[in-house]
Amino acid sequence: MTLLFFDFGAGEIMLVVLAVLLVFGPGKIPEIARTLGKFINEIKHASEDIKTEINREADRIDRDKRLAEYKASKLENADESIEETTDQTKEN
Repeated sequence: MTLLFFDFGAGEIMLVVLAVLLVFGPGKIPEIARTLGKFINEIKHASEDIKTEINREADRIDRDKRLAEYKASKLENADESIEETTDQTKEN
């Protein structure tokens, strides 16, 4: 069974608007719309904050990984140059 939440036709939308108008009255609808708009805006900001935090953490992990690889390669290069110096010293 598939639920289509936003598959409303013009008739259904008019029925919902009429029901809201009858339940809340014409004076209360602008206040409800403002409150709903503020709520949706807060949800958008919260989701953007979550996305930003996830991306920041992923970037930090990637940066730490690249730094560890860089340090490992520098350590490996230092070990190789120590071995070369040791070999040259033994030869002399």
